[in-house]
Amino acid sequence: MSDITLYELPGCPFCAKVRTKLDDLELDYDVIEVPRSREDRTEVERVSGQTGVPVITDESQGVEGMHESDDIVDYLEETYA
Repeated sequence: MSDITLYELPGCPFCAKVRTKLDDLELDYDVIEVPRSREDRTEVERVSGQTGVPVITDESQGVEGMHESDDIVDYLEETYA
């Protein structure tokens, strides 16, 4: 189990942007695919307070439920580049 977890929806371009950055930085991470129906996204809502994706958590840095792909990419660059 990795410290970083990405909550994503397959086919989501914003999720792909985050996944690409994670891969570019050669980071280990776990992926949790959320249901298509926002009503069924209880796990990501519990973590982040909202149902949109992408969302990441990073246990080693104390990050819980960061959302917005641009913010996530900036965070990953600042923390791991």
